[in-house]
Amino acid sequence: MAVPKRKMSRSNTRHRRSQWKAAVPNLVKCERCQEPRLQHIACPNCGTYNKRQVLEV
Repeated sequence: MAVPKRKMSRSNTRHRRSQWKAAVPNLVKCERCQEPRLQHIACPNCGTYNKRQVLEV
């Protein structure tokens, strides 16, 4: 198991942690109903994905 040889300073720790940011979800328009939805996920409004009906709404 990897164990650090020296203590990491607060400054280095905080500089490293400052890169941990939550990304804003990338929304796209549904091709059928034009509602915003997440990419690569079936539309919760009309239930289509890749121009096919996949969910019963």
